[in-house]
Amino acid sequence: MCKRHVTKTLKKTLPVLLSLLGVALFTFIAARAGIHPVMEALSKVGLGGFLLLAACQLVVDVGLGIAWYAAVPILSVKRLMAARLVRDSAGACLPFSQLGGMVIGVRATMAGVDPRTEQGEELHWPEAVAANLVDITTEVLGQIAFVLIALLCLIGHHDAARFVWPLIGGMALLSLGIAGFIWTQQRGGATVSKVATFLGRHIAAEWRESLIGNTAAFQSRLEELWSRPDRISLGALCHLVCWTGSAAMTWLGLHLLGAHVGFFSSVAIEGVVCGIMSAGFLVPGALGVQEASYVALGMIFGVDAEVSLSLSLLRRGRDILIGIPVLLIWQFVEMRRLRHERSAAKLENEPAAASLRKKVIAPAVTALTGNIKKEAVSRDGKTPEDSSFATARRVL
Repeated sequence: MCKRHVTKTLKKTLPVLLSLLGVALFTFIAARAGIHPVMEALSKVGLGGFLLLAACQLVVDVGLGIAWYAAVPILSVKRLMAARLVRDSAGACLPFSQLGGMVIGVRATMAGVDPRTEQGEELHWPEAVAANLVDITTEVLGQIAFVLIALLCLIGHHDAARFVWPLIGGMALLSLGIAGFIWTQQRGGATVSKVATFLGRHIAAEWRESLIGNTAAFQSRLEELWSRPDRISLGALCHLVCWTGSAAMTWLGLHLLGAHVGFFSSVAIEGVVCGIMSAGFLVPGALGVQEASYVALGMIFGVDAEVSLSLSLLRRGRDILIGIPVLLIWQFVEMRRLRHERSAAKLENEPAAASLRKKVIAPAVTALTGNIKKEAVSRDGKTPEDSSFATARRVL
């Protein structure tokens, strides 16, 4: 009992502590770089450059939806693009860790009044969770390849050794972890049930029963998706292309800020930063972790701290510019779905309520009639028929 209480308390306090540490780290980096140099660097970008970066990010988001569809063709590419936008926006704009964004992404996969698969079947929680798990797995596979390419671009630069060997060790551990995760999705039925139960604790009650009660269907969907290794490989390859697109945005952002860095150096910066941010996935919004990574990597390639910090702020501003409207639209869609469900439930309950009223009122009327008759008999010892006959006018 005490151990469970400690675990519950840790779950509540750990995100808060990590957020405070992130804020402290961000404040320290901003103080060292200086506010005025950062603002001066950002002024070089201008509104046009900022909107250009946002437009490039939208192109990458479309690519992420296509990568998801490549691995999970049972859902429409339009639905997957929208769900991916919601998942990333929740992780970037809301005070959640990446795990919280994934849970919201599962719900976004089922957005709409009547969600269905490409085959016209109703879309339920088992399909949505399976689709998200496969997409996350293929994305990690693409990320591992991208970080390894980044390490190759990093080797040979001055003072790069302090990043190379830790990242190699981290990628080795991540590769073992993703291999175990893939095996679990394919053959770990008991583990899959535990995952479904864990996710069920963090969603609404009506969805919880659907998820936990359909673990067999959940496992069946996972096995169906993993039975096409060509699809999985294509999805991972598309994610690798999208990661390369992120490096291109880093290169563009640095040039807009006045730092002339080669494309392969941008690949090294973006790949190592993404690897470090993955290690700090429990920190909400990677606050402080992202800024420290950009500043540290920028120093290796001769980028000033204020420019690296400005690049990180541009990335956060771009994510907010895209994420806030996406989350607002998703909330509108969810409200529409809830209104539709309430209306449907009300229409279903009306016939049942009318039938119940009939069942209750009819016996009550019968009982009341019987009581009136009994009272009439007890008053004068005659039945109501006799009384009416006695008082009626006789016609001779």
